[in-house]
Amino acid sequence: MSQLFTPFTIRAVSFRNRIFVSPMCQYSSPEGHATDWHLVHLGSRAVGGAALVITEATAVSPEGRISPDDAGLWSDSHTAGWARIAKFVKEQGAVAGMQLAHAGRKGSTSAPWLGDDLVTPEKGGWQPVGPSPVPFEPGEPPPRELSGADLDRIAGLFAAAARRCLEAGFEVVELHSAHGYLLHEFLSPLSNRRTDEYGGALANRMRFPLRVARAVREAWPERLPLFVRISATDWAAGGWDLPQSIAYAKELKAIGADLIDCSSGGLVPGVSIPIAPGYQVPFAEAIRREAGIATGAVGMITEPVEAERIVAGGRADAVLLARGVLRDPYWPLHAAKALGAKVAWPKQYGRVG
Repeated sequence: MSQLFTPFTIRAVSFRNRIFVSPMCQYSSPEGHATDWHLVHLGSRAVGGAALVITEATAVSPEGRISPDDAGLWSDSHTAGWARIAKFVKEQGAVAGMQLAHAGRKGSTSAPWLGDDLVTPEKGGWQPVGPSPVPFEPGEPPPRELSGADLDRIAGLFAAAARRCLEAGFEVVELHSAHGYLLHEFLSPLSNRRTDEYGGALANRMRFPLRVARAVREAWPERLPLFVRISATDWAAGGWDLPQSIAYAKELKAIGADLIDCSSGGLVPGVSIPIAPGYQVPFAEAIRREAGIATGAVGMITEPVEAERIVAGGRADAVLLARGVLRDPYWPLHAAKALGAKVAWPKQYGRVG
């Protein structure tokens, strides 16, 4: 029996297999709103057999966006669009998940196809914020350092967005604590130069991300899972690394997080990353073993046999796919055939299954 296609239950939520759709930014949300593009993009992956479909990084405030056209959930006006999508995903037998995010110092940039450049306030952008006035790229304007009052407000924004997730019908919330965005910026000493209780020692650098996780866990029903995406290493000397990630995962577990989605990098530009199939799986394996928490493996996992080995070998509890399901929304159904698992195609497509 294929282990990749065995069911997986976390709290009161059951996943039909171990294949999750990773968050992938679409840069196509006017004023943060979900559109028909998102319905088709996310809905087709649910039709394609994935167990969990996670939205792109969804900002908890306008200044928390990566780009002016990033998805958002900072207003009640956003809820209806997302509710339509969550309903459709659930009707296809998948679980709908939402990734909540704040871009921090990496905010106010254009979409990749527009150059991925800084968008100035004069052109519809805003001043990015961060734990310290340290820009992402040398020569860029520094972000505004967040005050204690700012941190109070942002923690509340994450909690409010989690409540909107529930109203919209989502069953998993994932906190984006990776890829150089705000929560990750607090974790890494390369971006966090604070001298107050939120900077310096590891416990201090973890303080604000853990505060956000606690606020979301308190706002999110006990019966529903909380995931956290992390960058397990900055791939840079003196930065965030795997031992610190294990410590962070233990604290998150104590708060009530259920799965660590193990990615890496994104905090500083120009680092050398040994990208190859499965290159981040050792992070998921180590955190699963050392922190005693479920993990998801992500990054260049494209072949069914590779995904099967990761789960069957106990290296992670699930795999999160991005490139594979962008190229082929029906990757899970094709993987089932390749692995000899009996999985029905949607009845509308039954003649080709």
